[in-house]
Amino acid sequence: MKHFLLFYELETDYMERRGEFRDAHLGMAWQASADGDLVMAGALADPADQAVLLFQGESSAAVERFAENDPYVRNGLVKQWYVREWATVAGEGAARPVRPA
Repeated sequence: MKHFLLFYELETDYMERRGEFRDAHLGMAWQASADGDLVMAGALADPADQAVLLFQGESSAAVERFAENDPYVRNGLVKQWYVREWATVAGEGAARPVRPA
């Protein structure tokens, strides 16, 4: 199991425009969580100019599929998105736990 971070760079008018697409976006997110792919997600605050979504899986395929179909992406609320593998080593649920000697 690996962890992946999906980063969204949000448009400046994201907060004003998200209402129309929010239910569909949240529906996708909760379904991805129920499917075991999405661990947690949310927008960064003050300012709300980015969002971060934490996924788990063997590859980034589900993450990329999520972004490509997300109503926020498809309707231009997201300027740019990218995925990074996150090598988690500490904490409950770390993919590759490393403990001190």
